[in-house]
Amino acid sequence: MSPVVGLLAFISEYLDSGLGMGYGTALAPILIIMSYDPLKVVPAILISQFFTDIAACIFHHNLYNVDLRVGSPDFKIASFLGAVSSMGVVIAVITAIKIPRWLLTLYIGFLVFAMGIFILVNINRTMLFSWRKLAGISFLAAFNKGISGGGYGPLLMGGQMLSGINVKNAVGITAFAEAVTCFVGFIIYLVGGRMIDWKLTGLLVVSATVAVPFAAMTVKNINSVRLKRYVGILITTLGLLTLSKMSSGS
Repeated sequence: MSPVVGLLAFISEYLDSGLGMGYGTALAPILIIMSYDPLKVVPAILISQFFTDIAACIFHHNLYNVDLRVGSPDFKIASFLGAVSSMGVVIAVITAIKIPRWLLTLYIGFLVFAMGIFILVNINRTMLFSWRKLAGISFLAAFNKGISGGGYGPLLMGGQMLSGINVKNAVGITAFAEAVTCFVGFIIYLVGGRMIDWKLTGLLVVSATVAVPFAAMTVKNINSVRLKRYVGILITTLGLLTLSKMSSGS
């Protein structure tokens, strides 16, 4: 089982570091379908993605996909999104700890399905930049991340692109903001006394981090519209599978 999980983590992170979305959104429902406990899956994804997002920031910055120097426009947007997201993820983790497991699974299923539809519907849309719009999307994305382990990248990437931010810059900005979000969320899980599956966590960290440099190099030549369409279809399917697993009682 471990090699399969490791391979899935690698593929999910390759998509995430290349598209700014897909790691938790894809991996969380897959692990739940494989009968992992949602309350062990989410913190494992949060801390593993913290490390991969840090690596992604470094590689994307060094390859000039994004400018994360202190004071740059990209850094200001990323810091703003990270601050807003921190508030959303705290509320989400407290909620996740208290609600029943079946309700958490139901939420994850519907969320993942909705994220897939969101990606497919908004592939070619563009709108004017708006700090208020980014703040609202960032808060909602962080809530989704903290409660389900996924849903952050699709919303934040979509929100940035709808706000007129270049797709390559958006990938690096998302990695920065998500790293902050994941770290805060994981700390809240620890403070809340949740049992962490360290074996699963370690496997995800190692397997996913290896994918980061390959994804960062791919971004320069990626056909983002086509790949986002494929990811949208995949994520929608995973949402339906998660819901069907719950309805079957397995």
